[in-house]
Amino acid sequence: MKIGIVFPQTEIGSDPAVIADWTRSAESLGFDHVIAFDHVLGANTASRPDWRGPYTSLTPFHEPFVLFSFMASITTRLGLVTAVIILPQRQTALVAKQAASLDVLSGGRLRLGVGTGWNAVEYEGLKENFHNRGKRSEEQIELLRALWAEPAITFKGRWHSVTDAGVNPLPAKRTIPIWLGGMAPNVVERVGRTADGWFPQFRPGVDANEFLGRMRRAADAAGRDSKSIGVEVMAGGGRDACAKATDHWRASGDATHLAYNTMGQGLTGRQHIEELARLAPLIA
Repeated sequence: MKIGIVFPQTEIGSDPAVIADWTRSAESLGFDHVIAFDHVLGANTASRPDWRGPYTSLTPFHEPFVLFSFMASITTRLGLVTAVIILPQRQTALVAKQAASLDVLSGGRLRLGVGTGWNAVEYEGLKENFHNRGKRSEEQIELLRALWAEPAITFKGRWHSVTDAGVNPLPAKRTIPIWLGGMAPNVVERVGRTADGWFPQFRPGVDANEFLGRMRRAADAAGRDSKSIGVEVMAGGGRDACAKATDHWRASGDATHLAYNTMGQGLTGRQHIEELARLAPLIA
């Protein structure tokens, strides 16, 4: 099981020196990869008294492709994982270009997690349809893979049209792993049918068994080997909670990847770097 670390987007601040030190520490301490979340716009709750979303316009988010370009330039081994890019609110060909460029410049270290999101405010601001985002995302994934595989393609879908054109440079392996995030029944089925991996949010035990069973049945129905589909879970709440989660997922064998999340503990700035050192012994 590979162990990564969640970039503390909302708490680390914007000092590039602190972010650089955090990134170098994550690599030197032996973490396999870093995960970054994605939000382009935050809603101003002053005009939305009934807002229930976890993030607002006051919540800082570094844009993942830009952030990972910065991180790639100061590391040599650390994997770069989006968990997740809100794909349907972004232009597909542009995502293909950005991901391919980052993959090339990082030496093939990108794993592209995508999801459909929950924030209609972002979709409005980015001029994309919030209501058909699930269906569009499937076509987007198909187009991404086609654009990465060939120098030029012709693609005619329901929402996308590319006529004898392509992105350049292409990923060295002519593909980038696409993982999906989400727990809705249609998402679980989509993981089994199309994804290279999955970011579920289930609890250990019976809850995990139920959802993994659904995913594996979908993979079987699609003629795929469910064991080839990666599963990344997350753990937070401090060292003891992360140690307990690590022991469980190692023993169960249900997860291929685990990421520790240091947010939500009242840490700020360089305190997140100190927390990396406390968690690193759990990797061994």
